[in-house]
Amino acid sequence: MRIIAGELRGRRLKSPASNDVRPTSDKVKEAIFSMLIPYMEHDFTAVDLFAGSGNMGLEAISRGAERVYFTDASRQSLALVKENIKICGAEERAVLICGDFRNNIRRINQEVDIFFLDPPYADGFIPVALKAIDAAGNLRVGGVAVCEHAYKDKLPEDIPGFRLIKERRYGAIAVSIFEKTAKEIEEAENE
Repeated sequence: MRIIAGELRGRRLKSPASNDVRPTSDKVKEAIFSMLIPYMEHDFTAVDLFAGSGNMGLEAISRGAERVYFTDASRQSLALVKENIKICGAEERAVLICGDFRNNIRRINQEVDIFFLDPPYADGFIPVALKAIDAAGNLRVGGVAVCEHAYKDKLPEDIPGFRLIKERRYGAIAVSIFEKTAKEIEEAENE
């Protein structure tokens, strides 16, 4: 596992010891960040919500993120994230939060440009997380939630506060990108 582009390109990250954490492959990661170019034109803030190894958040830092929040319910995963942050020398731009993802979303008191959601596939957490993000109000209008999930687990397209803007398949994996909409836009679309 490595950083594939940007200022930290080539840095090797520590991988999880168990199979409970499934880091995003380089191929899928490159595809995701290619789709995110319009959202990374300025210093941006991101959240790696189910951080695991910190792979996605550290790639975001390498590509110019001003700050990344790494959150996970597992202290073991966050210890690995902390090691990987140190390997990258990114301590000044990283914030770690441990706990349930719903509480972690509420604890972020900064406007966010990009949320990365890569939860355990079979748990159905993505719609719940998007609802919590909408309720917290910390994803800016026009910001995106990047959701990695099993291709066979289709996500609903009509999630309140969001509009599905892209969906791509990479073998058994799918990536769905939802854009945060303004309440007025959502109301007009529903009329």
